[in-house]
Amino acid sequence: MATFKFRTPVSEIDVRKPNIGDTVYVSGTMVTARDQAHRRALEHAETGKPIPVDFEGGVIFHCGPIALKEKEQWRIVAAGPTTSTRMEAYEAEFIEKLKPRIIVGKAGMGARTAEAARKFGAIYCDFTGGAAVLASQKIRAVRGVEWHDLGMPEALWILEVEEFGPMTVTIDSHGKNLHDIVQGSAQEKRAEILKTLGVA
Repeated sequence: MATFKFRTPVSEIDVRKPNIGDTVYVSGTMVTARDQAHRRALEHAETGKPIPVDFEGGVIFHCGPIALKEKEQWRIVAAGPTTSTRMEAYEAEFIEKLKPRIIVGKAGMGARTAEAARKFGAIYCDFTGGAAVLASQKIRAVRGVEWHDLGMPEALWILEVEEFGPMTVTIDSHGKNLHDIVQGSAQEKRAEILKTLGVA
């Protein structure tokens, strides 16, 4: 397996190099976005309203961070990934219209996201759940926060990160989804075990 270190903005050519199972680190700008932010961004794109962040070539982090304001500066205390399946309804269209290159979360995503990643050039990376404090240590600064009216977890937090990772590529830009492969293998083994036990 290979290791890739990307700096934003990430080009489509570069993001098509990793394969599932490879390790990725990201430096530069990372923006948190959960389901409400996805929905609003797509509504703005549809109606022509301005979006306060340029997502093209960027990194989207499925995360509801815990932030502390010290004087006039925000600091991220914890930044664990959100389970990404809640964004499945939006992610394919988000990739198509807003052109992020790297999506970060946990627990994988589905077929629509995988197809959009293949078609438009993006990858999905798993970051270890439960490592919220480790994640926060990779954040050098909060460069801004948008749509704070959605609440702290749902706002767009614009983060400066340095070698954020390690992350594992579980959806690549070639149509492969590691979660599906592992699940399929587990189902095959289950069927074999049940057959051995004589269970129909």
